[in-house]
Amino acid sequence: MNFTIEAAEDFSEQYFQEVIEISKTIEIRKIDLLISELVSLRNDNGRLFFLGVGGSAGNASHAVNDFRKLCLIEAYAPTDNVSELTARTNDEGWETVFVEWLRTSKLGPKDAIFILSVGGGNRAKNISANLTNAIDYTKKVGAKVFGIVGRADGYTYSNADVCIHIPTVNAALITPHSEAFQAVVWHCIVSHPLIKANPTKW
Repeated sequence: MNFTIEAAEDFSEQYFQEVIEISKTIEIRKIDLLISELVSLRNDNGRLFFLGVGGSAGNASHAVNDFRKLCLIEAYAPTDNVSELTARTNDEGWETVFVEWLRTSKLGPKDAIFILSVGGGNRAKNISANLTNAIDYTKKVGAKVFGIVGRADGYTYSNADVCIHIPTVNAALITPHSEAFQAVVWHCIVSHPLIKANPTKW
């Protein structure tokens, strides 16, 4: 779509109005519940595995840093290991990459996966099978499933123990809003006095 200068200005204003609307309607109580779950995970010496693809993979890497450095939670993102990720994709298929990583890491009942995703996967449509398979495996071994997603009709939201849904205020912008608010939500979590253990530099 081609925007005129006026339309571009309108778009920017609209975008940030939508950000305000999302902020007003997001599930604050669920965020607090997720914080409580993460405090329990840390107290039990559990590990946290962040799973995401595309922009959410970049967010997963950032989140790992914050949860390790600020909250003293042992955290990992399988997508940070490019060699293993591409080897498994090449040899075993993209749908296996997270399950096999979790299996090798001996995911157990004290641990949790934390999915960052726009759609959250859809088993019936075979969308993000790597995520849906990881959820099934996680539940099989008795670990917890957490998430921040942009769709409430996806596999993650339906099957997670606690999942934050980023409200859809504009279907055409669900991806940028979802991925942006993944960061907003996890920064809220790692800044919360119940879980934050170390100060930020600035």
